[in-house]
Amino acid sequence: MAGELILVIDDSPTITKVVQVVLTKAGYQVQTAADGEAGLEAVRAQRPHMILLDFVMPRMNGYQLCRELSADPALRDIPVVLMSAKGDQIGERFVKVMGIVDYITKPFSPEAITAVVQHTIGKYGPAAAAEEGNPSLVSGEDLAATDDADRAAARSAALAAMRRGIADAVGARVSALVALAQSSAEPDAQVATDAAAIADAARAALDDAALSGLLGSIDLGLFGDGAPGLRGDLRVVPLAEVLQLLDVQEQSGVLTVERSGARVTIYFRRGRVDQATADGVPEEFLLGRFVLDAELVQRAAFEAFLEQRADLGQSGSRLIGQQLLKRGLLSEADLKACLVRQSSELIYEILRWRHGRFRFAAGLELPPQVIGAALGLDVEAVLMEGYRRVDEWHLIERAIDNFDLVFLRNEDSVAQMGRGRLTREELAVLELVNGKNTVKEIVRKSRMGSFEVSKMLYRLLSIKLVRRRILPVAV
Repeated sequence: MAGELILVIDDSPTITKVVQVVLTKAGYQVQTAADGEAGLEAVRAQRPHMILLDFVMPRMNGYQLCRELSADPALRDIPVVLMSAKGDQIGERFVKVMGIVDYITKPFSPEAITAVVQHTIGKYGPAAAAEEGNPSLVSGEDLAATDDADRAAARSAALAAMRRGIADAVGARVSALVALAQSSAEPDAQVATDAAAIADAARAALDDAALSGLLGSIDLGLFGDGAPGLRGDLRVVPLAEVLQLLDVQEQSGVLTVERSGARVTIYFRRGRVDQATADGVPEEFLLGRFVLDAELVQRAAFEAFLEQRADLGQSGSRLIGQQLLKRGLLSEADLKACLVRQSSELIYEILRWRHGRFRFAAGLELPPQVIGAALGLDVEAVLMEGYRRVDEWHLIERAIDNFDLVFLRNEDSVAQMGRGRLTREELAVLELVNGKNTVKEIVRKSRMGSFEVSKMLYRLLSIKLVRRRILPVAV
């Protein structure tokens, strides 16, 4: 039956417009919302027959919206279809978690989105509900019971597999030792047994309680309520979706993201980021840059500190903040402010990574320095700023598409405009534009972040104070 009301919730105006046109032509009524909060208001104002839902959105994401719907008896039976940007791997991972009925991969064809809507309406719409006595799709209690049963079954199967493996390994090892003892000339070394008997005894000893006790000290989230074995490829699952999942599930543990020798480690406690650290990243992400940016320590004093640190053989230590604190160069409040900036900047940077690997280990004990920092960063707030920066990067990259570019000053334009209209940072970048320095060298010499330098260069380009240097073509 055509004419059903479809609510499309997506922060992309392009997606919502395309879906609206396609489904309107197919005879459906279509309403749109730009985020989860607006979508929830729309659902409560006029109940739709189904919802097409994006996962990553500002203010309220797809997971949070699904939780709100399932908590409301009047709304929990509205069928929800996830629109995912990264393929069926996301659908298979998150559909069950969120309790939605289906998923479709972006980009999708008009035929595909129409088919999904027709199938969902046919299965869960008014006609199907009337035939089945208008049953609810699934209640929150049913979902919880199903998830608990699935987790219990998975736990039991995993424990059984581990028990078999340990028993077989123990049996083989002890059997070899017994064979050695039986070949000994010592009478007391004779032991009448075989591998099967020893394996049976080992299986009896390795009951669920014993194995669970062992797992308790090395729990990686494989048997808990979290995201079991959460790991994957950033080309398949965007980092933003991983961060949001850990946030809404209030996870505690360690998320590691790696790419081309660089590794960023994000420490979570109850869904908030306590700190982010990194190895193999440019100097702009090291703590010293943020200390100097905030003018908390004079550059000469900081460089003297680094030299003394190197002389004492401490240059490999990652506790530079604690050393600055101990020497009275920073207060605890100043150190925390710098750590907040550093952690945030690291997350902003890896949100731009288009490839790499991630893994999350739930329940790992956090290092003492992370517990001491306890930054408690709100993931949604970090993502909002991260999204803004990613959008700006996309704009900047149209003009600055690599960091090996060299720029020249337009001296006539600089003289005509004057320098009074530029900020101190813009003036510093402008001084480093000399026809020789690459963007990479300007970032290093300015001791600013690549995002800030690129944004300033983009502005200087737009007001025609600098221009790209055209290198001669080799003949």
